[in-house]
Amino acid sequence: MIRVIVKRLLVGVFVMWGAASLIFVIVRVAPGDPASLLLGPDAEPEQVRELTARLGLDQPLVVQYVHYLGDVVRLRFGDSYLFNRPAMAEVFERLPATAELMLASTTIAVVIGLGLGLLAGGRPGGALDRVVSACTIALQSFPTFWIGIMFILIFALSLRLLPSAGAGTPQHLILPAVTLALPFTATVARLTRSSVAETMREPYIQTARSKGLTERQVLLGHSLRNSLIPVVTIVGLHMGGLMGGAVVVENVFAWPGVGTLVVDAVANRDYTVVQAATFLVAGIVMAFNLVADLAYSQLDPRIRVDGDAA
Repeated sequence: MIRVIVKRLLVGVFVMWGAASLIFVIVRVAPGDPASLLLGPDAEPEQVRELTARLGLDQPLVVQYVHYLGDVVRLRFGDSYLFNRPAMAEVFERLPATAELMLASTTIAVVIGLGLGLLAGGRPGGALDRVVSACTIALQSFPTFWIGIMFILIFALSLRLLPSAGAGTPQHLILPAVTLALPFTATVARLTRSSVAETMREPYIQTARSKGLTERQVLLGHSLRNSLIPVVTIVGLHMGGLMGGAVVVENVFAWPGVGTLVVDAVANRDYTVVQAATFLVAGIVMAFNLVADLAYSQLDPRIRVDGDAA
């Protein structure tokens, strides 16, 4: 177990280096001058040159990259141009809001998706299976931003049941969390349905039925546990997709998380914030993937974390 964790962490180091290097290149080849954006259109050329030198943007890219990697190792990304404070401190301040949104949406998606998948997979080909399959396909077809806008129009503007934007109360969390969860719910439901339907044909399921167990006991006690492995996999791998979806959802609902921070930073060419946020998100996604790998052996003793059969 320890050897596998160390190997995963070593691979993670290269992944983090690749993510940090990629964002360094992307933000610098994008059009626009950060100094000109910060000073405004009325700034004098001398002022622009002075600010560019102070920010270190007049140095060759190789020199900037070397300094940047040194700062990454120390988790120091410099001060934000917009907020005039350390970039990582600004990202960490916004992180709890994004974590709250992702935790709520993941819980909704897993609970509802597992329930729908169990109901559909327990009787494959039945009426309920067809209804669930049609609903999941529809949920995956609608863009997240469109779902969010429709929710605002219906539940905030028309019915006035929930706030349309902002944060601070559980009511503010409902619409963005459900919006972010719906496509993921469909994914979990379809994967669970396929896994349960396949598991229900296994010989040990027939053995359990021959012992007199009810269909509910067979479904929950035997089929569900072995069907969770692909679900755990998709949850771990889908964390990156949730982070990307959170950027859209946070901006639709004005949720004060990392997503809105990154959009503002990109619009204003705030290199330090973009780099700090990207590096942190890459680390979070890598950590979730590691946890998903280690969870396999706990769900199915026949599988070791190194991927070999027991």
